[in-house]
Amino acid sequence: VQLQASGGGLVQAGDSLRLSCAISGRTFAKEGMGWFRQAPGKEREFVAAISPDRVRSYYADSVQGRFTISRDNVKIAVYLQMNNLKPEDTAAYYCAAGGLLLGPTYTPAFWGQGTLVTVSS
Repeated sequence: VQLQASGGGLVQAGDSLRLSCAISGRTFAKEGMGWFRQAPGKEREFVAAISPDRVRSYYADSVQGRFTISRDNVKIAVYLQMNNLKPEDTAAYYCAAGGLLLGPTYTPAFWGQGTLVTVSS
């Protein structure tokens, strides 16, 4: 199983970015997917997760209303649309798949490599 994240970059506060994660080796059609992030000097934290049927999505309070998670079960991919970015959103963003998704608590089984998002003020 491979998860390949892309779409990070350097932006200014208020800008938008869309992260993508292409997945191969498994469909995860009946499993959750999500995104986490890790800022310099901090622990990795949950950002967003989405149910297999795309009906339910969950967000960290810090990104609620600004970020939107989506998935494509045909392409086997997960996306994170990030709007109104803030300097505190600066972090390496990691996509994740599989594992256990119980409401807003997500424990993934597979991780992608990070894609760096830097937001300048």
